[in-house]
Amino acid sequence: MFKQIFATYFLAILLFACSTPKQNISIQFKDYRIQQSDKKDSTLTAMLKPYSDNIHQSMNTVIGFSTKGLSKKQPESELGNFLADCMKIMAEEKFSQKVDAAFLNYGGIRSYLPKGDITTGNIYELMPFDNLVVLQQVSGKTLNQFLNKIAERGGWPVSGVKMQIKDKQAVNIFINNKPLEESATYTIANNDYIARGGDDCDMLKEIPVNNKGYLFRDAIIAFIKQLTKQGKPIEWKIENRITY
Repeated sequence: MFKQIFATYFLAILLFACSTPKQNISIQFKDYRIQQSDKKDSTLTAMLKPYSDNIHQSMNTVIGFSTKGLSKKQPESELGNFLADCMKIMAEEKFSQKVDAAFLNYGGIRSYLPKGDITTGNIYELMPFDNLVVLQQVSGKTLNQFLNKIAERGGWPVSGVKMQIKDKQAVNIFINNKPLEESATYTIANNDYIARGGDDCDMLKEIPVNNKGYLFRDAIIAFIKQLTKQGKPIEWKIENRITY
């Protein structure tokens, strides 16, 4: 009997809900900017203090040293070369295989490395996105198309590649000091955003990726720690990897 009553009651609610006309609801909101001058809630501040202290301690940890500081520039820069070399070296270490070339989209570099001590926080400012290091097997023809896109964009950080830009096209291309062969297959390291076709790199998005969930930011931190352990500073040079 109870089940019958409950079923009847449920059906009545359902019919009522379905027959009730929909009404448009207007929602308004206001943005508030948090500033240093704003009054702080002491209770909330005390509650968050253990977490904020832990974050500040982690972000302020010194992991390396830069002799002159590195900044980005096109078509090539010391910072770009450092990051591209990091991508290639750490990808080979993580995936345990040879990588022919590594790339980094210019717009993905969001800061610089200052002169002096380099902290974990500096790397988070440099790479605020959770981009992953991935590998792809690409034909020389596809790689040429990708390099043409890089040339069209004015030059991106590269490692294992040497080329020139002429009329927004890549010319005189060398991969590992050998001329690019369109019929050959190359292993390239990239971030997952570009591998998925980001920045109009459609020629890559249908190619399978090897992904181990390795954040590029973590790769940079690990790479700098390796340099520090070896007693080496962060000191990179322009090598004419991309020229006009």
